[in-house]
Amino acid sequence: MSVKGAKETARTPGRGGPEVRRADAANGIAATDSKQVRNVALVGHSGAGKTLLIEALLAAHGMITRKGSIAEGTTVSDSDPSAVRQQRSVTLSLVPLLINGVKVNLLDTPGYPDFIGELRAGLRAADSALFVVSGVDGIDATTTALWGECERLGTPRAVVISRLDHPRADYDGVLAACQEAFGESVLPLYVPVRSGGETTGLLGLLTGTVSDYSAGEADAGSRDADPGERAGSEGGARGRLIEGIIAESEDETLMDRYLGGEDVDTDVLIADLETAVARGSFFPVLPTSAVTGLGTAELLEILTRGFPSPVEGGLPAVTDLAGAPAAALACDPDGPLAAEVVRTTIDPFLGRVCLTRVFSGTLRADTSVHVGGHGLADRGHQDHDTDDRLTHLYSPLGPNLRPVAHCVAGDICAVAKLGSAETGDTISAKDQPLLLDTWEMPEPLMPVAVEADSRSDEDALARSLAKVAAGDPTLSVERNAETHQLILWCMGEAHAEVVLDRLRDQGVKLHTVGVVTPLRETFAAPATGHGRHVKQSGGHGQYAVCDIDVEPLDRGGGFEFVDKTVGGVIPGTFISSVEKGVRAQMQKGLAAGFPVVDLRVTLVGGKAHSVDSSDAAFQAAGALALREAAAAGRIQLLEPVSSVSITVSEAHVGAVMSDLSARRGRLTGTATSGSELTEISAEVPDQELLKYAVELRALTAGTGRFRRRYLRHDPVPSGS
Repeated sequence: MSVKGAKETARTPGRGGPEVRRADAANGIAATDSKQVRNVALVGHSGAGKTLLIEALLAAHGMITRKGSIAEGTTVSDSDPSAVRQQRSVTLSLVPLLINGVKVNLLDTPGYPDFIGELRAGLRAADSALFVVSGVDGIDATTTALWGECERLGTPRAVVISRLDHPRADYDGVLAACQEAFGESVLPLYVPVRSGGETTGLLGLLTGTVSDYSAGEADAGSRDADPGERAGSEGGARGRLIEGIIAESEDETLMDRYLGGEDVDTDVLIADLETAVARGSFFPVLPTSAVTGLGTAELLEILTRGFPSPVEGGLPAVTDLAGAPAAALACDPDGPLAAEVVRTTIDPFLGRVCLTRVFSGTLRADTSVHVGGHGLADRGHQDHDTDDRLTHLYSPLGPNLRPVAHCVAGDICAVAKLGSAETGDTISAKDQPLLLDTWEMPEPLMPVAVEADSRSDEDALARSLAKVAAGDPTLSVERNAETHQLILWCMGEAHAEVVLDRLRDQGVKLHTVGVVTPLRETFAAPATGHGRHVKQSGGHGQYAVCDIDVEPLDRGGGFEFVDKTVGGVIPGTFISSVEKGVRAQMQKGLAAGFPVVDLRVTLVGGKAHSVDSSDAAFQAAGALALREAAAAGRIQLLEPVSSVSITVSEAHVGAVMSDLSARRGRLTGTATSGSELTEISAEVPDQELLKYAVELRALTAGTGRFRRRYLRHDPVPSGS
């Protein structure tokens, strides 16, 4: 989010970015009444048309002078440089509209699976979801799974069938697919009116009027449908719609009256429809086209009249800083302050800019607040609590920040210059600090190893990585103590590309390297070693001799050191020195430089000198004895093995199991997990899981997910 629009100008020379096309006032939109706010997340697969639909809504409402282009990188929502390069949404973006006194916060979420963290942040900030389904490509399995997730949460939803201007658009086929995937309560409020093979308008099934979009302008006017349009477009859709609305009505007599032939008043039907949509039991469908503006006026009406306000929804649980439950919150501007950072970006002029949803109370500029973040220590985000001062609040419009004086409960704003705030943090009153329960964060499971190009770049890499990680809870940063590699755990290749782009955009020079799997070494069979460290170069010399027997232990046996010397051949003060030397050599490795494990070393003999023997000499002799035992014996490499739990639909079980066999995996069981889902348990070598996050997605059409947990180290098969 930039206050100057410099990035847009730089990436769209001569064409003008969102700042150039802006037609609204310089000040932002600030709600004053929580009941007059609608927070709507636009969700759907990548390429469904979410971003372009927002462009059409902005143009229809006069917020921009012309629609932007994804190919040219000029859309309001996709202002992130990585989004421009990849030509798809990669971050959560906020676009507010003021429609007849109602502030509608449109949250554009990425549709690509790598950016599911941004999607979940958008759903956390929203009170309802608008599913955008391509009229050309239809529904994918990921969108169906997301619908089920929203259903479990009771999220109010509506469906938009987009891209109806496309020659291959199939509205009827996609509508049928939506009803099959989403359920019988998914019914159209409008149906397309076609003329000359093109969709030129929408027929309202309840009102019987036609919105004419033949001139390509939004809300070009309405008229009564002629008999041919009614007969050709309506069919039995109106009857099914009325029956669906009446089935959700709180008036139990309405169905009997309707079936008895009574003509139900349209106003009654609309009122019942709005109630059913707001409580999440009825899901209207609307045809749209971002190119022609088809359906934009009708969609704005659904957003303002059908979707619920924040006052009607539930709020997250809240605790005090010690973790004790606090009083339940209400969406009240006068209540205790509780807001949540749902996205963090780094602005070159303002520092950290935090997109913030206010659940209770009111955020005001120039006030002191408490910023707290707990529960993400396993991702490298340590628990933190600080007091800070809010200097300015903004209403973002894509990359542009417009100042506002306050942000009431239920509304969303941007907060600048909170030095320690991270995505997922709670902002509360300084004298009454609170913590909101964190939302579910997907676990990053694809490792990427990075190195700075030079030593001078290492400090810059560390600083920039801390900033990037603060805004991305799906990124985990690890400095592997065994391989000494800096590992970025990402959601997939596209996510990794965005993370690397952001680091490079901050001037960091780096490159990726292959991820080294942290192996172990052990002895495959008993062996003996003789360590003789004798040096005499004048003055005090060095003298130490030791003999050891080495034998492997069972996996997980650790290390044992046994002293079986007799007759004081090695003074007792130097016995521990031999053990230190052996341990030091085990840590360095013997054959491939990996730590040695599961070993018993028995000290059986040796020699010492009354003057030249020392602790350092016997440490050197112990290390040498272990190396000689390794040279005389056989070293076995051990690889890490993880316990993997994979959840897939029944249709993909066979393909996943076959793939696991090819990865040297050992199946340990299967179990039913929810509706038509199977959980596959297996043990798989870590080396085979480096790209599994990407490969499982390809195997299961994006629906498979997995968890992993380190289990043990097993011998590496010969030839591997």
